[in-house]
Amino acid sequence: MKHVIIALSLLTFAQVSTGASSTELKPAPAADSTVARLDTFNQQLLVIQQTWSVNNYQLQGGAQATAFEALLAQTTQFTRDYPQRAEAWVWQGIVQSTFAGIKGGLGALSLAKAAKQSLETAIKLDPAALAGSAFTSLGTLYHKVPGWPIGFGNKGKAQAMLEKALEISPNGIDANYFYGEFLFDEGDYDLARQYLQLAQQAPARLGRELADASRQREIAELLQQVDVKQAKSKG
Repeated sequence: MKHVIIALSLLTFAQVSTGASSTELKPAPAADSTVARLDTFNQQLLVIQQTWSVNNYQLQGGAQATAFEALLAQTTQFTRDYPQRAEAWVWQGIVQSTFAGIKGGLGALSLAKAAKQSLETAIKLDPAALAGSAFTSLGTLYHKVPGWPIGFGNKGKAQAMLEKALEISPNGIDANYFYGEFLFDEGDYDLARQYLQLAQQAPARLGRELADASRQREIAELLQQVDVKQAKSKG
């Protein structure tokens, strides 16, 4: 199988912190333990996010594959430690799907299926977690994975998932970028440009400087492809 599953959503630590701040604090010692556990969760999640960015954008070849294998073990343990936290399952799915694209071959499809299950688990736990990023990631999987009889790819489901992500995060860089990419692949260049330009205008994300800079390069490259396609259609 030569299909490559592209790297998926980049999330922000700020979004995780917002969710954690709503936890009720009590004067009893148990509350202190809860706060400490939330801080630990947020710190671990940020490490996973930043490690993903380095692995995805700065490593290549065997070093990249080795790094993602280690990160997958880390996110697997993360879901075991926090099985009721949707954010953990979102990032398990992101790492699985990215690793699928790196590995290629038959192993990629099994990882893509595992990613699908992880993202579906996240949606069941909390559809709005991390600004609905599970919908962005799952929609991109449906978009990129080949369809029947090889895989589970489905354009209709891809569009529905990506549009759901936009309902939750209308200004998000990833929600707009991946929907713009979907529209580009479907040949709707005018609308693709609109969503890619919205992605360009997305606010910077705390602690996600590498991820943001890399995503902005991808947006610029895809906008250039839009220009080429539209120029050809006019010519």
